[in-house]
Amino acid sequence: MADKKHLFLVDGSSYIFRAYHALPPLTRKSDGLPVGAVAGFCNMMWKLLQDAESSAVGAVPTHLAVIFDAKGESFRNDIYPDYKAHRPPAPEDLVPQFAIIRDAVSAFNIAHVELAGFEADDIIATYTDQAVAAGYDVTIISSDKDLMQLVTDGVVMVDTMKDKRIGPDQVFEKFGVTPDKVIDVQALAGDSVDNVPGVPGIGVKTAAQLIGDFGDLDTLLAGAETIKQKKRRENLIEFAEQARISRDLVTLKRDVALDRTVDDLIVEPLDGGKLISFLKAMEFSTLTRRIAEATEADAGEIEAQSLTVPGWESSAASADEDNQAGEADHTAQMMAAERAKAIAAIPVDSTAYDVVRDESALAAWLDRARAQGYVALDTETTSLDPMQAELVGVSLALAPGKACYIPLLHRGDSDDMFGGGLEEGQMAQSEAIALLKPLLEDVSVLKIAQNLKYDWLVLKQHGIEVTGFDDTMLLSYVLDGGKHGHGMDELSQFWLDHKPIPYKEVAGTGKAQVTFDRVPIETAAAYAAEDADVTLRLWLILKPRLVAERLTNVYERLERPMIPLLARMEQRGISVDRQILARLSGDFAQGMGALEADIHQLAGQPFNIGSPKQLGDILFGQMGLPGGKKTKTGAWSTSAQVLDDLAAEGHELPGRIVEWRQLSKLKSTYTDALPTYIHPDTKRVHTSYSLASTTTGRLSSSEPNLQNIPVRTEEGRKIRTAFVPEPGNLLISADYSQIELRVLAHIADIPQLRHAFEEGLDIHAMTASEMFNVPIADMDPMVRRRAKAINFGIIYGISAFGLANQLGISRGEAKDYIDTYFQRFPGIRDYMEATKADCHRNGYVETIFGRKAHYPEINTKNPNMRAFLERAAINAPIQGSAADIIRRAMLRMDDALMQHVPDARMLLQVHDELIFEVPAAEAEAALPVITKVMVDAPMPVLSLKVPLKVDARAATNWDEAH
Repeated sequence: MADKKHLFLVDGSSYIFRAYHALPPLTRKSDGLPVGAVAGFCNMMWKLLQDAESSAVGAVPTHLAVIFDAKGESFRNDIYPDYKAHRPPAPEDLVPQFAIIRDAVSAFNIAHVELAGFEADDIIATYTDQAVAAGYDVTIISSDKDLMQLVTDGVVMVDTMKDKRIGPDQVFEKFGVTPDKVIDVQALAGDSVDNVPGVPGIGVKTAAQLIGDFGDLDTLLAGAETIKQKKRRENLIEFAEQARISRDLVTLKRDVALDRTVDDLIVEPLDGGKLISFLKAMEFSTLTRRIAEATEADAGEIEAQSLTVPGWESSAASADEDNQAGEADHTAQMMAAERAKAIAAIPVDSTAYDVVRDESALAAWLDRARAQGYVALDTETTSLDPMQAELVGVSLALAPGKACYIPLLHRGDSDDMFGGGLEEGQMAQSEAIALLKPLLEDVSVLKIAQNLKYDWLVLKQHGIEVTGFDDTMLLSYVLDGGKHGHGMDELSQFWLDHKPIPYKEVAGTGKAQVTFDRVPIETAAAYAAEDADVTLRLWLILKPRLVAERLTNVYERLERPMIPLLARMEQRGISVDRQILARLSGDFAQGMGALEADIHQLAGQPFNIGSPKQLGDILFGQMGLPGGKKTKTGAWSTSAQVLDDLAAEGHELPGRIVEWRQLSKLKSTYTDALPTYIHPDTKRVHTSYSLASTTTGRLSSSEPNLQNIPVRTEEGRKIRTAFVPEPGNLLISADYSQIELRVLAHIADIPQLRHAFEEGLDIHAMTASEMFNVPIADMDPMVRRRAKAINFGIIYGISAFGLANQLGISRGEAKDYIDTYFQRFPGIRDYMEATKADCHRNGYVETIFGRKAHYPEINTKNPNMRAFLERAAINAPIQGSAADIIRRAMLRMDDALMQHVPDARMLLQVHDELIFEVPAAEAEAALPVITKVMVDAPMPVLSLKVPLKVDARAATNWDEAH
């Protein structure tokens, strides 16, 4: 009936941890108080109050309370002392927010309840029983599986984060039993999170089957001897008492003695002034304005004096720009979560997509795309290599759930690989291309894709140059780099809670796998159109965050323009001399043979050098060399570090093994493998660059990886001699000199380093002179080498242990060097400590161009992991800024070359180096153009405090040019 009472019970502890983990850290600017969880909690509460009726909750509460866990142990620890023993303590920055969140609930004029000795779930169970007895409807705001035993007629749960309603059907879906049997299933299955023991070897599925067969736990345990499966029968008999204890642990107490009855939880009118006072005290400017508008309160005139935070002074001062920006980040991500929830609520029905089979149908889709102004796009092909892939089909999406697939080259089961035997009901590829080309090249219609660079290259092979585009992979990378992966499937599950159709389901696996042209059209359409649909949904969620989180410039100036630039570089490729590689392979094989003979003689017996097990047995089992340690498998470790340490101690055999391994890797990875990457038509090697694979913004190269060719050994450098220009051309290598040290000098503002770079001094000799009080003139090369090792090592947070290994000195001596370094350059330590503190507070660090590198786990209690992440955070602004500088140079390079040296082409990017191919007659003209673009790359956005230096040279192969 219309006036029936409705009780909402909010699982406050769940809300707190969801708010804390869903968003990056936030601190109150005026005093550094952590308030990220408070901000998230307030946003979630406001959302609940505003949208309850229109969401999955579907009702407005007449009675409402937020239920919290009290401090300390509960009565369950008396039953089982190890209950929840494995749960880690709350994060340090969350602890002071618990009391503030309780104040937040009071500010919302909502009752909050907790009681020592009991968990929030027990209080929720007690109020639920009271309410049902009094004729109330009950909605429990939580997704906690332990509360599902309470679901019954008139009692539902709602997961507001996913806008999902949990009734008896959903409980059965999760546990395989009705809600009244959930306790029995949990008693058998246990819970590793709460350390509920259960019965070994029995999971939820098996437990549900057993309870379904026997009816309840007691009957099951009494009849356990009748169970056919031997191990299951034995465990149920042996651990029967443990199952009963587990049942006591998971059973919610429904008669907790509470000060307030359910009738006392009546919803009170919202006091806008009181709430806004609290929000202003927290300096939540954005939420303050939203609630002020909704409650018609004057946020500008209300003083924050009605509420104080225990242990902290409450400040009503307006947050400054930085803190407003921080809150804006939180608000933007909360809104993104809400958008995701709304979009995810639209079903993904892979059977509902259109298959476009003729020109008129395709024209209609393209007309709608033009009218709308944006369309999601995906291509399906026969290969992961875009330079050799056939275009099998194209999918488009205009709105969530509204997508189509255009089949072009499906051959079905035909064995005809040469264009015949096509399935019926497909457009001619040339006709579809002719229709698609005007739209895809129209800059006024935004094309949205996931990893567009691949599609760009595929379509380029058909004469289409896509312009006007967004890339959801890059949007995610810019917004959340370091938080999670950016592949479509992972993003779909993260944002939409939807797992797309796996490729193996449509194409098979292993030897049975077929290329996409062999997939039937209807099957292909479901898979391909879903990709476009999901991509469009991700764009709708991610794109609005750019402005709110102040990352538009990073995306639009450093990421998105790289797509066609890198695609063109990949398309150009680079020439590799097969004969040089073959000769090097022979040389390496001979070297390995000679080393193999030496190794066998030193070992006193022949053995397989490539077998870590045999090598370990000889080094440590038979020869008894020191430092042996075994891996988890019980075998001796023969890692590079182990062998290097033994060689440094003067043991000859490990040193020879290291040499053999180096030659073996050069041969297998490069001289033998590189010829297999030469394109059959272009006769060049076309590497692939990944834009979203590193936290810092550095590019990575694969298929083949040209960035990891060793250059520190003479044999490694020989590999680069095989990279050559076409006849009549030269290669130019342009390499930033010590760019990361220069970035460090700028960021940390180190006077000595700045002076050395400004004067063009030898930076390592200068450092050695500062550290060891020796003159630069006639400096001992070994002293300079030590300074160089520290200069570069300090960027990566090198330890005394690492420096000692690198220089072959004692750890104590290495520590003295590092201490001296920081004494001479105190600004570097200041930078490092400030960067660590910022990252602990914010969860991310920034490059000088505003790119964010997130380290969400940096506040971990694991000291080794925390130290590793701190080192990474220190390095990220340096390495990331250097990466951004070279991106800016690359983005300007083609225009500069076209203007001055139109026949020059940029081919490769390898860390701080760019490789070009130019006509020999134009090399001298190209060198100053390339150098100037690279030196001026930071301008006009930023004027570095130190000059950049570029070493550029032209030669007949890459090694000589470098």
